[in-house]
Amino acid sequence: MTIPQSVLDRFPDLDDAFVEARLGRPGPSPRVIIDTDTANEIDDQYALAWALLSPERLELEGVTAVPFSFAHHRDELIESVAALRTAADSGEAKRFMGGLAGWAQRLIDQGRRAEDVSFVGPEQGAELSYQEILRVYDKCGVAADGQVHRGSPGYLHSLDAPLDSPAARFIVERARAADDRPLYVLAMGALTNIASALLMAPDIVRNIVVVWTSGFPSYAPFSNAPSLNLVQDRLASQLLFDCGVPLVYLPGYHVGAQLKLSLPEMERFVRGRGAIGAYLHHLYTHNPLHEMFAITGAETKTWVIWDVINVAWLFDESQVSTFMTRAPLLDDGLCWQHPAGRHPMLEAFDLNRDAIFEDLYRALERAPG
Repeated sequence: MTIPQSVLDRFPDLDDAFVEARLGRPGPSPRVIIDTDTANEIDDQYALAWALLSPERLELEGVTAVPFSFAHHRDELIESVAALRTAADSGEAKRFMGGLAGWAQRLIDQGRRAEDVSFVGPEQGAELSYQEILRVYDKCGVAADGQVHRGSPGYLHSLDAPLDSPAARFIVERARAADDRPLYVLAMGALTNIASALLMAPDIVRNIVVVWTSGFPSYAPFSNAPSLNLVQDRLASQLLFDCGVPLVYLPGYHVGAQLKLSLPEMERFVRGRGAIGAYLHHLYTHNPLHEMFAITGAETKTWVIWDVINVAWLFDESQVSTFMTRAPLLDDGLCWQHPAGRHPMLEAFDLNRDAIFEDLYRALERAPG
């Protein structure tokens, strides 16, 4: 749905100069909340560990857990498997079945049924993320007392009914803290907690900067439906681009997708770096998405560690290249539209993959045993 003007009127009207100033480089030791679906796969754990092991580079005020679920793929996956099997039985050439074709074909090759693929729901995903955040704190040797907050058990379904959760309340509380510095919210998942906080307290757009990774570049001509962070909570995603909050947009596809790690790199630079290094290595070699996506021969494949881009942007301007543009409108087909009169937004267009991982490796060298 298009965000109604009556909803947008609740938010302060920030002038372009104010927004552009907010989107300048963070000052020393910026105030930060990390909003993360940490148990979704394995990349959030790397990003969170990097932040926890770098207390001299940020003031981490807390971490909030985000719901996640791949269940929205279930019906299309079942249909794709059925169509591919029908084509094979009839002798027809296999045709591309959309973004799930490779997944469907791997299931067929392994003799598995799409109906048997196990998906968690968003409520379970939020709790798993909460527990995983605590685990990463423990592996990094950092006390989590009062720092970690449970998030929404579901997604936003009404702009008049924000989802009241400990995470949303914490974001509002810290955004309203008596501090002249902006609060950077590093968003590494669906935007439910952040959108709910914005709807609960529209005034906080003056005090926060949202740094979100998802989707395609704003100039891409096709649907963002493949982006998990964006597609899970469509309404929250649309609100982010419309409400005027200062936004650093870090596209996952073509930009964050460069952040691939290989098993040899894990063996050389991550394993053996304290308890957290051992845990990150375990996650890489026991990736839960390998089973779900029917991926075999993982030892020869790389894996994208998407969400470290948020921390990289915060830490070093040379690691993530950005440009100032105008926030697009996200339509109901999840495509970008560009009407006139939109507010400024900072967007990434490239990154220095090697420098980012070298920086992360240096942080891991400081990890306690």
